[in-house]
Amino acid sequence: MNPTTTNEMLSPWPWLVTDTNISFDVAVMEQQLKDFSRGCYVVNHSDKGIGIAQTAELVADQAANSNSLPVAAFTPALGTESLGDSNFRRVHGVKYAYYAGAMANGISSEELVIALGQAGILCSFGAAGLIPSRVEAAINRIQAALPNGPYMFNLIHSPSEPALERGSVELFLKHKVRTVEASAFLGLTPQIVYYRAAGLSRDAQGNVVVANKVIAKVSRTEVAEKFMMPAPAKMLQKLVDEGSITPEQMELAQLVPMADDITAEADSGGHTDNRPLVTLLPTILALKEEIQTKYQYPTPIRVGCGGGVGTPDAALATFNMGAAYIVTGSVNQACVEAGASDHTRKLLSTTEMADVTMAPAADMFEMGVKLQVVKRGTLFPMRANKLYELYTRYDSIEAIPADEREKLEKQVFRSTLDDIWAGTVAHFNERDPKQIERATGNPKRKMALIFRWYLGLSSRWSNSGEAGREMDYQIWAGPALGAFNQWAKGSYLDNYQDRNAVDVAKHLMYGAAYLNRVNSLTSQGVKLPTPLLRWKPTQRMA
Repeated sequence: MNPTTTNEMLSPWPWLVTDTNISFDVAVMEQQLKDFSRGCYVVNHSDKGIGIAQTAELVADQAANSNSLPVAAFTPALGTESLGDSNFRRVHGVKYAYYAGAMANGISSEELVIALGQAGILCSFGAAGLIPSRVEAAINRIQAALPNGPYMFNLIHSPSEPALERGSVELFLKHKVRTVEASAFLGLTPQIVYYRAAGLSRDAQGNVVVANKVIAKVSRTEVAEKFMMPAPAKMLQKLVDEGSITPEQMELAQLVPMADDITAEADSGGHTDNRPLVTLLPTILALKEEIQTKYQYPTPIRVGCGGGVGTPDAALATFNMGAAYIVTGSVNQACVEAGASDHTRKLLSTTEMADVTMAPAADMFEMGVKLQVVKRGTLFPMRANKLYELYTRYDSIEAIPADEREKLEKQVFRSTLDDIWAGTVAHFNERDPKQIERATGNPKRKMALIFRWYLGLSSRWSNSGEAGREMDYQIWAGPALGAFNQWAKGSYLDNYQDRNAVDVAKHLMYGAAYLNRVNSLTSQGVKLPTPLLRWKPTQRMA
């Protein structure tokens, strides 16, 4: 051994490591890199190659220490706390700059919210598509299990059913649900403004207190801008006139943004504009800086990102682009706590990146809005797109040619359309009776409601595991799930029955922190052994 070779003496760090403190075994080095509580000092031995030590000695003259090796690269004791915005963790009372996004119809179930919440991880209950009594039951159960949080509830924009949106807000205010995830909004509505403004007050020092926090999930700059700015005065004034908020709350609402956090939603499952993450996030971040310069909020808005985050590499890339936090969705749907059937979770665990496509959304069917779903193992995308094609081509059910109608009744609805209409009336009388009133004398509207019957139930069939309807299951997922499945292949996570949401979250966050250390070392010119370059899910983290 010759520790004084020219190559070894070219060290950028003023430290030396004694030979006895260094490990050259790859398995041991991996454990050293995973120990985020301690720094790692990398040396390059002329005979043994790359080695790692967790202690080093500060010296003035490296050449005078012939029994030690110079440090070639160094990474400090930084773990998951180094990723994302610390204010996100503080404000929401969580351990990680991470949350599990909502999946409608209770797929983001009480079990999912509670399991993650008990581990100090934020999760949004999938309230969209559920009737008020079902949402209220979920609020009671989650609040009983997590009296101090963290948890939040999804508030989805419902242009076709505004009564549901209003009813959700009233429930959240009644039960003091302090955080909502606003999704699918095309602009601000009186409902979301009401929720935000109703929680505003001043403390003893005169500072604005924001009791009702909003995380807005957006994919367009024009929508993001509305949530970054204060609530519109006209909308606030109307709420004051109705007695919903006080004049003081109207005043305070014009001093704070509509949202505390903005989630840039890239190519996600469900509602999505299929935006590329690498272009969407920088654009929303730049907009945030512009708005902050204009309004000078005491607490700047945080911008996180979701949609495409399914591996530790993707998580780290998102953080490195400036995300304050990351959001997962599709990967959680295959977890044991998700409100999906065993058949659906098994199918999701084998989904590949190319196994997704776009299909009409039940809640925004008439507007032509689509969402991202699994296409392998189900005929739902094809059948749903056929329904929208018929809707745009004909003005009423009666105008559909007899042969087309027969196919619908036999293959899709498995009943006569007259019977389906009777079931549709019963369904909307429970959810929003005005929907039926609007269809009276409006055959086009009636046709839309009948088609929405199939679109709505197809998701519920997937959740409940409706026997005989497997080919009609509507399963929301984005390409991130395919990336996760590929990364998990060959590990215990390959088995969908072993996927726990807390375990998945920790693998993504700890994996990102690990890769952050690896990248830091390789950027200093060190060539680590190949087995150390990836985070592998070899054991449970939960």
